[in-house]
Amino acid sequence: MAQRQALDDGTGAPGTRVAVETNGINVIAEEERRGRPRQLFWPWFGANVSVLGLAYGSFLLGFGISAAQALVAGVVGIVVSFLLCGLVAIAGKRGSAPTLVLSRAAFGVHGNRVPAALSWVLTVGWETVLVSLATLATATVFGQLGWSGGTATQVVALLVVAALVVAGGVLGFDAIIKMQAVITVVSGVLTVVYLVLVADSVDWSAVTGIPGGSTAAVVGALVLAMTGYGFGWVNAAADYSRYLPRTASTGGVVAWTTFGGALAPVVLLGTGLLLAASDPELSAAIGADPIGALGSILPTWFLVPFVVVAVLGLVGGALLDIYSSGLSLLAAGVRVPRPVAASIDGALMVLGAVWVVFVATGGFFFQFQGFLITLGVPIAAWCGVFLGDLALRRRPYAEADLYDPRGRYGAAPAVPLVLLVAGTLLGWGLVTNTYAGWLDWQGYLLGPLGLGGREGDWAFANLGVLAAFLVGLLGTLALRRGAVRAQEAARV
Repeated sequence: MAQRQALDDGTGAPGTRVAVETNGINVIAEEERRGRPRQLFWPWFGANVSVLGLAYGSFLLGFGISAAQALVAGVVGIVVSFLLCGLVAIAGKRGSAPTLVLSRAAFGVHGNRVPAALSWVLTVGWETVLVSLATLATATVFGQLGWSGGTATQVVALLVVAALVVAGGVLGFDAIIKMQAVITVVSGVLTVVYLVLVADSVDWSAVTGIPGGSTAAVVGALVLAMTGYGFGWVNAAADYSRYLPRTASTGGVVAWTTFGGALAPVVLLGTGLLLAASDPELSAAIGADPIGALGSILPTWFLVPFVVVAVLGLVGGALLDIYSSGLSLLAAGVRVPRPVAASIDGALMVLGAVWVVFVATGGFFFQFQGFLITLGVPIAAWCGVFLGDLALRRRPYAEADLYDPRGRYGAAPAVPLVLLVAGTLLGWGLVTNTYAGWLDWQGYLLGPLGLGGREGDWAFANLGVLAAFLVGLLGTLALRRGAVRAQEAARV
């Protein structure tokens, strides 16, 4: 695949070929588009095969529901959220540009800087979470082996993991796809071995003995699964389909994105539920150090391979995040080449991971849930607007106008931005994060709307994520049809 020298504004204009991919937020040239939809399986599977998926069993049981309820909520949440990724990926095939550039068709060239900035914060946050987990997991397992698991080990682990992630982000698309293929095979095989080794730890009587929970609790578990998986990727879903030919199967793009993203998490969730339901102490330990706790039930001889599969899986997710975070930074208006943007994000990722590993106190799960839900609300509203806009379009994107505020997409149309703000304000009013003190202002609509307030049954259902998505989607379908028709009728 050809690589092109990027200009300082990150638009990726043609120039000298170099080893590092410098396509930025430009439309991918016709001669560089190739491949088939099934190739999307590798990056999406590799990014989601992390054994962190096992920890979601404990996370969902934390809502006070039965294992069966948690399984249904988790599977539905995972599959539906990755289906949304598949639908967003259609735009990449149609427009051959990054997700947060194609978003300009809805939000305008300047107005789109708002969702681009949100996307950047979300992806950098995810990078930080994944690198922090890899560091903590390595140190914990080293301690279980009787080796040094102290500060020195954590520092070395952080440096090695960060180097892999930043290198992939700087090198770009081709390097990431190759790395993901290796990660997929190695992690997939070792994960299967892990599942076989822990099968004896399942106590079926304990699993079936957990009482069921309320409808509100099931909805809360479903929303957490959505925000932890597909809703965490929707803002990047077109970044990888943009290299496909525009004649590629639309159904294939949706199916392979959904299948690749959801397959491993569904299997891992099911196994994690069985393990967490069988051992309440293990389930509690997962909240503080998910992957380290999961290593505690393994035979000693498999702890080193477990570190490998844990770290590779987390690196796989962080690779996609750092690539897309760099593109989001460019789409937000920062004028640097894409490799520089990835380096900036990598530096912030390392600083964030240092804080999480060496400074922060408190349970991992509560801070993690607060991060996911809080940013999940505006991203859900953006996703609704984006998919509504995509559904209304009948013609290809006007490539030049995606970069020109005087073009058909305008500078900052009011309706999409109002929907984003309205969906976010409504959504934050319907979610709670009381275990993270800095988020206790949320949930301000639960009382006025008769949902029991911050202590009621619906307090942790996190309805705000779904409400924000519906505001964006239904509002766009209802209010933007005429604007989209006018755009598509404009002269090229």
